[in-house]
Amino acid sequence: MTSSLLTGGPSLAELDERARDIFRRVVESYLETGDPVGSRTLSKGGVHLSPASIRNTMQDLTQLGLLGAPHVSAGRLPTHAGLRLFVDGLMEVGDVGEEERRTIEARLTGRGQTFDDALNEASAILSGLAGGAGVVVTPVRDAGVKHVEFVSLSADQALAVMVFDDGAVENRLMSLAAGVTPSA
Repeated sequence: MTSSLLTGGPSLAELDERARDIFRRVVESYLETGDPVGSRTLSKGGVHLSPASIRNTMQDLTQLGLLGAPHVSAGRLPTHAGLRLFVDGLMEVGDVGEEERRTIEARLTGRGQTFDDALNEASAILSGLAGGAGVVVTPVRDAGVKHVEFVSLSADQALAVMVFDDGAVENRLMSLAAGVTPSA
């Protein structure tokens, strides 16, 4: 694995399959628990490698700036750059066609919309394009997002809970598309 941190960091495509799998599992576990993730946790959680092999790959990911550790003996957690890479990888969608582009622009430039309505519409559009959750926040603070959790409220509604590095917590109600499972 080679790093291109000076030119914006590595892409998921630059990582080999093992590194992508371990990186994905570390990020997903961290987002679920908020705790550093150890090699033994990953080996018991379905990665069919020894803890030593997992540690070596985690060290490579740390050298690339994608993972960090709160202290030497702790597990690893994603860095800001690692989370950004993970989100960017999730958001890779194909080119939007001209007709779709016009539809999106029409939805976002609707007359009489409040600012909150426009943000909600942008979130719904992103969600549809990505096939997952769409979260749009305005830059009202300098703190990064520390943790995001989705709580199912009903078959068509969920609560998004966002915890920021500065300790602030925001909750947002989300409408869910028909058939969206809790794991999605």
